[in-house]
Amino acid sequence: MKRLAIVLAAGQGKRMKSKLYKVLHPVCGKPMVGHVLDAVDQVNCERKVVIVGHGAEAVKTYLGTKAEYVLQEQQLGTGHAVKQAKGLLGSENGTTVIVCGDTPLVTPETLEALFVHHEQTGAAATVLTASIDEPHGYGRVIRDESGHVNRIVEQKDCSEEENLVKEINTGTYCFDNAKLFDALDKVTNHNAQQEYYLTDVIGILVSQGEKAAAYRTADHAESIGVNDRVALSEAEGYMRARINKRHMVGGVTLIDPSSTYIGADVEIGADTVIYPGTVLSGSTKIGEDCTIGPDTQIEDSIIHNGASVKKSVLVQAEVGASTSVGPFAYLRPGSVLGEEVKVGDFVEIKNAKLGNGSKVSHLSYVGDATVGENVNIGCGAITVNYDGYNKSITEIGDHAFIGSNVNLIAPVKIGKGAYVVAGSTITHSVPDNDLAIARQRQENKTGYADKIRARAKAKKENQDKK
Repeated sequence: MKRLAIVLAAGQGKRMKSKLYKVLHPVCGKPMVGHVLDAVDQVNCERKVVIVGHGAEAVKTYLGTKAEYVLQEQQLGTGHAVKQAKGLLGSENGTTVIVCGDTPLVTPETLEALFVHHEQTGAAATVLTASIDEPHGYGRVIRDESGHVNRIVEQKDCSEEENLVKEINTGTYCFDNAKLFDALDKVTNHNAQQEYYLTDVIGILVSQGEKAAAYRTADHAESIGVNDRVALSEAEGYMRARINKRHMVGGVTLIDPSSTYIGADVEIGADTVIYPGTVLSGSTKIGEDCTIGPDTQIEDSIIHNGASVKKSVLVQAEVGASTSVGPFAYLRPGSVLGEEVKVGDFVEIKNAKLGNGSKVSHLSYVGDATVGENVNIGCGAITVNYDGYNKSITEIGDHAFIGSNVNLIAPVKIGKGAYVVAGSTITHSVPDNDLAIARQRQENKTGYADKIRARAKAKKENQDKK
């Protein structure tokens, strides 16, 4: 049977008190609606329609061609929102799952189980429910004497007896698509909020003799709908624990999961060890047998097998196999390190490639450069790549040696095997295997230090007299 999906993402989210549209607030680095669409994608829905309203263009820009879109110009309730999709899906035959765009913790496994339960029971509607000790704020699932779903009552419309029910509506449903849109035409707004509730469809279908079923998730966290920053933080905590557990089950060691932050799309190989204070985000991919952290931030970067990164920041960088980075290194966008490279403390690399076996051990800056294999760049050496208007390239050949406190004024090329003497400022290219020295010859002035001290002393005495 054809599977369809409707994602409700039109609410303004006033309680977030934010300029950012609610469903675009990130949970573990990914917007909430992105988590929901990923879950829907994994249960093979042939068509996915996102109902947008406030912030419509921002949502469409983020999701792109992953879905079709319908605008709900006035927010008149969830039933009204779903009805906007009738023009796209009204003539389809199949099962439609409806998910809220602010429920990032719903999993594809649960959606699949919901679909299967719906199809096996032959129900016209199936509600995803959860049992929680503090159900305040959630719609209650009211069952009949035989245990079948009779109706769903929103919190504001609950009687005293209904208010005691612990089974809540998560806001996720499966419907027979044709029966869904037929029942939506019968929904009214005769309730405390004067809105058209999607939940009323359940009662309408039951009154017509149709069967309404429920599938209860074992994980109540999947019911969390994010309406404010408190719920956002709660969802972040659940998601982070879920992600960390997945990596640990997959063979990754997290020394302290409570202080380790891993984004939803991060990949980590087996036998890698992550130390406390590490933040991994974006599309970062880390290989096997790596050591990451402590106190390290890696964003949208690739770390190959056996590499080590500690107390450093990497953004859009690539680190080769068995390479070590840090402590206190900064790899900016475009940094590509080969295998067995060493980038040490207080080193900054930007838009530069370092060949296999090269070393930049400490207190150096390498920007807009191509560095060959087995090059040694000494302490305090820098590529002077910016003249205030243009950025220029520095090229350093294989096996070259760059001494301490060397300035390489780009554009400049240092040949293979060349040797640049410490303290030199290089403005012209150095041929292969040549030695370059560019500093003034040292001159010692006999006894002159005593004259300087005497002059300084006399100056201070004069100032004291004044």
